[in-house]
Amino acid sequence: MFRSTQTRVFLLNEMERLDRTLFRLEQGFELQFRLGPTLQGKHVHVHTNYPIKGKKFNSQVFHALDWINPTGREDDSDKYCRLDLEIAGSYQYYFGCGNEERTGGGYIVVDPLLRVGHERKILPLDSITIQTYMSKCLGPLDEWIDRFRVAKETGYNMIHLTPLQLLGKSRSGYSIADQLELNPDFSPLGKNYTWTDVGNLIDKIRNEWGVLCITDVVYNHTASNSKWLRLHPECGYNLVNSPHLKPAWILDRALWHFNCDLADGRYSDSGIPSLVENEKQLKVIFPPLKLWEFLQVNVDKAVEQFKKLLQAEVKTEHKLKIIQDPQYRRFGNTVDMKMALEMFGRHTNGPAAIQVCCDWFKKSLEELNMECFKEMQSHHEQVCPVLAIEHPLVTSYFTFPFEDMPMEKEKQLLQNPENACHFLAHNGWVMGDDPLRNFAEPGSNVYLRRELVCWGDSVKLRYGSKPEDCPYLWAHMKKYTEITAKHFCGVRLDNCHSTPLHVAEYMLEIARERRPDLYVVAELFTGSEELDNIFVTKLGITSLIREAMSAGDSHEEGRLVYRFGGEPVGSFVQPNLRPLVPGIAHAMFLDVTHDNECPIQVRSVYDGLTSSAIVSMACCATGSTRGYDELVPHQISVVSEERLYSRWNADALPSSPGEVNLQSGIMAGKLALNRLHQELAEKGFTQVYVDQLDEDTVAVTRHCPSTHRSVVTVSRTAFKNPKTHQYRERVSPMFIPGQIEEVILEARMVERDAGSYVKDEKYINGMPEYTVELREHLQLKDSKIVQQGDATAKGRNEFVQEIVFNQMTPGSVIAFRVSLDPKSRDTVGFLRTQLSQFNRLYKSGTPVFTFFACKIYFLIFLVSKLSLAELNVLLYLCDAEEQDNGGGCYSIPSWMAMKYGGLQGFVSVLSDIRPKNDLGHPFCDNLRQGDWMLDYISSRLINKGGALREVGKWFRAMFTYLKHIPRYLIPCYFDAIIVGAYASAVDAVFKNMSSFVQSGSTLVKQLALGSVQMCGVGRVPALPSLSPALENVPYRLNPITKQEEQCCVSIAAGLPHFSCGIFRCWGRDTFIALRGLLLITGRHIEARNIILAFAGTLRHGLIPNLLGEGVGARYNCRDAVWWWLQCIQEYCSMVPQGTAILSCPVSRMYPTDDSEPQPAGNVDQPLYDVIQEALQCHMQGIEFRERNAGPQIDRNMKDEGFNVVAKVNPYTGFVYGGNRFNCGTWMDKMGESDKAGNRGLPATPRDGSAVEIVGLCKSTVRWLMHLNKIGQFPYSSLSIQRDGETHTVSYEEWNQRIQGNFEKLFYVSSDPEDPNEQHPELVHKRGVYKDSCGASSPWCDYQLRPNFTIAMVVAPELFTVERAWAALEVAEKKLLGPLGMKTLDPDDMVYCGVYDNALDSDNYNLAKGFNYHQGPEWLWPVGYFLRAKLYFAKQIGQEVYNHTVSLVKNVLSRHHVHLEKSPWKGLPELTNENGQYCPFSCETQAWSIATILEVLHELCDAEDL
Repeated sequence: MFRSTQTRVFLLNEMERLDRTLFRLEQGFELQFRLGPTLQGKHVHVHTNYPIKGKKFNSQVFHALDWINPTGREDDSDKYCRLDLEIAGSYQYYFGCGNEERTGGGYIVVDPLLRVGHERKILPLDSITIQTYMSKCLGPLDEWIDRFRVAKETGYNMIHLTPLQLLGKSRSGYSIADQLELNPDFSPLGKNYTWTDVGNLIDKIRNEWGVLCITDVVYNHTASNSKWLRLHPECGYNLVNSPHLKPAWILDRALWHFNCDLADGRYSDSGIPSLVENEKQLKVIFPPLKLWEFLQVNVDKAVEQFKKLLQAEVKTEHKLKIIQDPQYRRFGNTVDMKMALEMFGRHTNGPAAIQVCCDWFKKSLEELNMECFKEMQSHHEQVCPVLAIEHPLVTSYFTFPFEDMPMEKEKQLLQNPENACHFLAHNGWVMGDDPLRNFAEPGSNVYLRRELVCWGDSVKLRYGSKPEDCPYLWAHMKKYTEITAKHFCGVRLDNCHSTPLHVAEYMLEIARERRPDLYVVAELFTGSEELDNIFVTKLGITSLIREAMSAGDSHEEGRLVYRFGGEPVGSFVQPNLRPLVPGIAHAMFLDVTHDNECPIQVRSVYDGLTSSAIVSMACCATGSTRGYDELVPHQISVVSEERLYSRWNADALPSSPGEVNLQSGIMAGKLALNRLHQELAEKGFTQVYVDQLDEDTVAVTRHCPSTHRSVVTVSRTAFKNPKTHQYRERVSPMFIPGQIEEVILEARMVERDAGSYVKDEKYINGMPEYTVELREHLQLKDSKIVQQGDATAKGRNEFVQEIVFNQMTPGSVIAFRVSLDPKSRDTVGFLRTQLSQFNRLYKSGTPVFTFFACKIYFLIFLVSKLSLAELNVLLYLCDAEEQDNGGGCYSIPSWMAMKYGGLQGFVSVLSDIRPKNDLGHPFCDNLRQGDWMLDYISSRLINKGGALREVGKWFRAMFTYLKHIPRYLIPCYFDAIIVGAYASAVDAVFKNMSSFVQSGSTLVKQLALGSVQMCGVGRVPALPSLSPALENVPYRLNPITKQEEQCCVSIAAGLPHFSCGIFRCWGRDTFIALRGLLLITGRHIEARNIILAFAGTLRHGLIPNLLGEGVGARYNCRDAVWWWLQCIQEYCSMVPQGTAILSCPVSRMYPTDDSEPQPAGNVDQPLYDVIQEALQCHMQGIEFRERNAGPQIDRNMKDEGFNVVAKVNPYTGFVYGGNRFNCGTWMDKMGESDKAGNRGLPATPRDGSAVEIVGLCKSTVRWLMHLNKIGQFPYSSLSIQRDGETHTVSYEEWNQRIQGNFEKLFYVSSDPEDPNEQHPELVHKRGVYKDSCGASSPWCDYQLRPNFTIAMVVAPELFTVERAWAALEVAEKKLLGPLGMKTLDPDDMVYCGVYDNALDSDNYNLAKGFNYHQGPEWLWPVGYFLRAKLYFAKQIGQEVYNHTVSLVKNVLSRHHVHLEKSPWKGLPELTNENGQYCPFSCETQAWSIATILEVLHELCDAEDL
């Protein structure tokens, strides 16, 4: 099977600590760390302890990873550092910013590669079938091979052995007396086998049988009779190194003596029987012990010390606290005397006062002692019910390696450390305890409160925090680990949840040094997946043991199969490069573990086979324990069992003692199931479906996504004995999609005449009276359990076979091998062949199919023929645009409509569904239920005609075949088709764009797609016709008139609200967006055509606000013309031979202000004449009343608002105009609420000289002055009429006037005493630039808004660097939001950051969205703010510039996140305060996308310099 490199992307976010999150990866994967939005733009360093190539792993040694930036510039969206994962284990990473060492981190776990056989074949983790053997039941090593053969012949490929070491006196399989010595029981008389002999045997079965071996490692305890422990008692928790256990020891011994006295009847006179029946009878134990004294203070001694300090007049400011005696002696505790002096030593004038203080202090100590007494009483109360209920009176919590003696003599032993060090705490477990807490350490009262379920044969080991704390123990366990890792391919961490994490980490690091691909298994009882993850991630646990016996019924058992592995059937194909997402630990799903109850006792003997079948279908490691398959009817005790396992003998009779074969128990069935499990894993059956047919019957499907073959097992469980429980008479019929090739197996439990079970004294034996009736590889007609029903076609494209269950008795299982029917198989083969043009993955598993006559061109060829305007149709068009063309976006009735009619509408939904495999989504339901979506996509494009028709035909052909595959597969193949087509179209887009885009970052490319998204041609072209004399103008055939017509693209202001009709094209929006969307992306012809089309509509010296195809234009804005002029300037500078545009013919629609619209070509002028006219009109003064003024063109505006004024101040050179009843700049919200009384009143008139218009004017004048000097613009001055005389104003003079007056009139000084400030009473922010100059309401001039940053970008020469920087700092602090800029200072009295256009109220400032530009955060100004920051930072110096670049990248990362998440794949018009979603905003806005793209271009240019 073809498999390309798998790459996972890990997004790092500040302060994100993921220690409790599991990230699993495979060897051969590439892991990329990328910066999340909180870190982009910052100097981030990533460190890991994954070893450098050629170096050994050391968990304490970290190294920094190098950053890779594929584009080498712009933003941080593609910047990453990588790890090529080639070594199994647990690895830590952390990251920090700048000088901060760690601001986040976590772990990754890399799975091991297991190999078997001489050829070193890889054994996939999901194919593992493991069987547990209790080692002490294996007998001599000579006999192991015959006992292991049982596992081999039953189909297991891994054996788990309990500890092989010398056992302790209890003979428990997990109580090890010497971790380094092989159990001598394995050496028969006259032989002395060693670990080498064991290793040789393990190698033999691995190489010859393909069976691996793992064993337990026990780090938490050792047998209480371990000889080395007697020599090294410091290795346990004794009363010398853990004196806090003294009270618990005394209680333990007291309970022991009490138990002995009870047995002797010494309490009979006191009314306490030898059998304790209630708590009250136990309370006699505690008073004589006076355990509270270990917690109390010696009052008299403390008071005497206190008195001396008072007399010495020691002063302190400390607070009171009790100090625990480190040796835990009775009344050994003291108090902090400094604290006591502070509390009780304030009045010490004379002996009498001192005595008063001492008495006060004494009383307080007595109160403290009483609290300690009560605390100990509470411990006693805890002990009583535990003892009375659990009866552990004889279970000692501590070792006592001395002869019996009276209690008083025992207490004397405490005084001698040489004796006390041998009183060692036993190990055990605590119900519901925190697994991360060591219950034997100080601070825990587990031993005192008798909360431990104690293992009296084992001593808890005390490692300390590092090897130096207990050198012998660490060295001893290290050798133990090395021996184990040398001979075994893996380990099971016994009692993992109670093993100190740092110890297990250290030991596993040692083990992996010896065996890098160590397989680590554990069973955790934390009760929390989050806590489980701590152990899994830190230890690098490969598989967590899960048990089917935990299921209370068949439904839960089936749920566990689904939970522990696999994807849903019909899952989407995931890309090779995708985000790294948290996972759950790989499961080792066992039908029963070796230390749990026998299923035959808990359920019934008939359930063994069926539950095994359910487990075997899980897409994870599976297994069992020896004895389960042989039907041993009792638990094989790890403590008391001393019999031997039976050996393999193929010829043995069912009743033969000590011998088993495939006739024994369910072993034949288990062999078939294990083989099936391994086949499914090795052949890629990774998809799982679990179906509960009835309360007892579970069907599990495993599906291969490349071949679309399936295996379906049906198991009728028998949790209750069929002999005593009434089951349903029969199972309802089942319908299996596809063609049943064969019955892989059918089996059921049956009784036979082989005698009844009798427990053998020497061998562990099963129930001979039960066996499995097994038949394999049958045709369906030959089955004894089922018969074939009707074979039907479900719809036109889904072949379904009915299965009737005749003899599906409880305890029966049947497995079917299913493939697609021949027609579907051929159809899928064709689809996969076509899809291989997009993804080579589809070449693998492609069935051989018959020849199809229909020839389909590769889509890549077809989309390469499309223009960018046609790609706009293929990829986008919102619902309004589709309706304008007579259609609409595809809508799912039970859900919603797509955002676009084009591919992006479907891709946006799929990109959300695919990673989660959300096959239950309404989108997927719609695909499965009918062909409507498929027909929509192909018909939509075919109806467009031209090159799009051919693309539509390709989709129709592909979908024709898609319609004929099983419906459950349609979502995943539809996704593959759409994603492949989308990727091809996007590639075609970029090939038609500038090198900046082609080599740009992901964010650059995403924004560049906005150019295609926003630029298109509607049913009726939005732009007026260009001059026929102009070359490279696109034409099309009008479908109605059949005449050729121009079809230049226009820029939609925003989607969905400003996408078609009169509201599509706005002069201001078009030219704010044009540089970013068209010039930077390399779409120069389209940019030229738009510039010239608008030039043709010039009237009164203005460019239209609303274009209305020219004939319906409104000339009611003062700024659009200046944005148009700025774009011409940008065109000339950015496009090769760009100044040629100045000579291009402009077809004047209105040759004079009052003329009727003229057809294209009637009156042509060169563009430079039109430019001159626009400036001439402004210098002369523009003053007119809008045509058709009144409610027919604006139902809200007052009459005065239709009067348009735009002039140039002769003294300052500033353009000014407007009045308080109209709004001629981009902040153009007109009041429309009668209730609030704001109808006809602009919220932001900004009359006078708006700061950005002054800046744009300065930029244009400076540019034209320069062009004239170099001979590329024929005009050097403007002529105006004043009082009947002609006056000439040169561009140079105009330029100087603006330059000389700008800061004088716009800068708000930081000095409150500045004499130039005309309205100091209106100033509420200093060190900034006014928003306007000369407003009719002077206070409006002083409002802090982001508009001055526009002037900074287009005319930076107007600003003093220091002042500009200070003003930008204020703007950053007050106006910068997550995505956009606040349109008004939040300190302003009319600020409101939430825009609601639907809300009508009596609030003047809010009603009907009156606050549109009074606080909501608009995106496009942030582009100018960032560009201004970059420009002036560079003027200040490199350090400031570097800091600014970091800020810019961090801000841009938020836009990247929004683009990634938005189904519109654009940037919104605005957000509410603090970046909150605004439902009244356009979801994607042309100028928002454009200005952010300009910032990225600026970064690129800056880095290239």
